[in-house]
Amino acid sequence: MLTDAQKQQYQRDGYIVLPNFKTPQEIATLRARAAEIVNEFDPNAKTGIFSTIEQEKTTDDYFLGSDNTVRCFFEEEAFGPDGQLKQDKSLSINKIGHAMHDLDPVFRAFSTDVRLAAVARDLGLADAQVWQSMYIFKQPGIGGEVRWHQDATYFDTNPISVTTFWFALEDATLQNGCMWAEPGGHRGPMRERFLRNGDDVRMEKLSDLPWPDDSTAVPLECKAGSLVCFHGLLPHYSAPNRSAVSRHAYTLHVTDGATEYSPQNWIQRDAAFPVRGFL
Repeated sequence: MLTDAQKQQYQRDGYIVLPNFKTPQEIATLRARAAEIVNEFDPNAKTGIFSTIEQEKTTDDYFLGSDNTVRCFFEEEAFGPDGQLKQDKSLSINKIGHAMHDLDPVFRAFSTDVRLAAVARDLGLADAQVWQSMYIFKQPGIGGEVRWHQDATYFDTNPISVTTFWFALEDATLQNGCMWAEPGGHRGPMRERFLRNGDDVRMEKLSDLPWPDDSTAVPLECKAGSLVCFHGLLPHYSAPNRSAVSRHAYTLHVTDGATEYSPQNWIQRDAAFPVRGFL
């Protein structure tokens, strides 16, 4: 799937952007199913608010219980001082997670792709295993910031193998909160590790190396249909979305089955619900 030049770019920068990977029809089908899930979601039931700013404080039973099911999470700024939604439910959801790729037929179809398997092999994943899926809305006006982080923090393997497959379902621009990344930053250390033991979670600091800033980071603007693949140690970030346009995306986190998956990662699978690949 990838040319030698593309493989070299991935090794050098820690990421690669593949335009026109998914068709408008495939995107429309996934977006329609996401809208159905949100429409069926009862905001009066027990819910969660998703934030990466204070991960330990905002991690609760609702979040931890979403590891192997499908749940909706609100934006931090979705509620007013009275505790009520400030706008329609459909414009208040931060994301859906975290096992749609296995449990929902529409998301499964989008995630099951021989081309994705081929890309994974080209990126060095001998036995691709998909642990997590997220549909991210980045809502207009209130789309929350996603702080600088590395995905290996949440999917630790020995050696590090987690690779992110991020699909732009709408154009990702500077205005609506596109991702930023530090080219070559994947060659640095893992800065944090998110540990789970039962219902107890904590963020373990591993390195004092500061996060990137505008002097070294670059925006990953891309068109709808693009696939962005990036290394688990690549530092990346996205700003709040203060524009009038949403920035929908779908992301998969994938490790190599040939590596040792940490028993303290927050998502685990067993024989009753085994982890699967792209096929």
